Amino acid sequence: MLHYVVRRLASALSVVAVTLVATFALFFIAPTDPAAAICGERKCPQSRYNEIRANLHLDEPKVQQFSRYAKGIVVGRDFETSGVVQHCSVPCLGFSFKNDRPVTGTLMARLPVTASLVLGYGVLVLTIGVSAGAMAARRRGTPGDRLMMSGTLLISSVPYYIVGLMAALYLTILYPILPRSGWVSPLESPLHWFTGLVAPWVILSLYGCTDYARYSRGSMVETLNEDFIRTARAKGLSDRAVTYRHALRAGLIPVVTIFGLDLAASLSGAIFTEKIFDLPGLGVLALDAVSDYDLPVIMGTVLLGSVLLVAMNLIVDLAYSVIDPRVRLQ
Repeated sequence: MLHYVVRRLASALSVVAVTLVATFALFFIAPTDPAAAICGERKCPQSRYNEIRANLHLDEPKVQQFSRYAKGIVVGRDFETSGVVQHCSVPCLGFSFKNDRPVTGTLMARLPVTASLVLGYGVLVLTIGVSAGAMAARRRGTPGDRLMMSGTLLISSVPYYIVGLMAALYLTILYPILPRSGWVSPLESPLHWFTGLVAPWVILSLYGCTDYARYSRGSMVETLNEDFIRTARAKGLSDRAVTYRHALRAGLIPVVTIFGLDLAASLSGAIFTEKIFDLPGLGVLALDAVSDYDLPVIMGTVLLGSVLLVAMNLIVDLAYSVIDPRVRLQ
């Protein structure tokens, strides 16, 4: 197990390193002027332009520029803006000259919003989606099974932003069945934090549950035909015990794989949900950074997303052996 974890960590670090090089090359080696893009070509004073070029060391060779950027992630960097030197602490992902603050601090301020949204979504989709899929698998071929699967296909065939906008309009504005959304830190008021995220959680999970119900049903139908399930039934176990105690654990393997990747992708920016419900998360930050040509923030968001993705991949692989005793990690 330890050898496997060390090998996977080395692989994960290599993926992050490749992403770091590719991201730097995309913005700083491409035939563009990063300082002009960051400063804004139309309303950028020459003094501000020169300051950005000096801070980014754009007059140095590209290899040296990348070395400074990568070194800043490990030991930090200092940036001078408007005559004031600001220290960017480890891990330094650059400095946003649009906001006059380090990118790392900006990302960390937005991360709790997206993390709260995604973790609540993850709990609901696993609980509701997997349960619905398991029940449909137990009753496969019945009218209830067909009705449930047809409903999930119908909902998932509509783009999420349409479902989200319509649900937000009718469930929170016209007919306030759900409380209006809004972000409050759980450290300030746990109750307001919970009530402010109920609507995004419910609407996002309603759409996500359709996929997980189909994934879990398909996996469960296949697992219920395995030999060890026949053995469990031959021992006289009830159908409910066979389904939920034995088949469900084995059937969760592909669902956990999809869930891990889905959770990591959502953490790196649930753009539509945050925009619809006016939540100041990573998705809105990335969208604003693209519209403002804030290259350091875009780079930082990409790197954070890659770290989250490889971390979730590792966690999912380790979870296999916990969920299914037949899996052995070597």
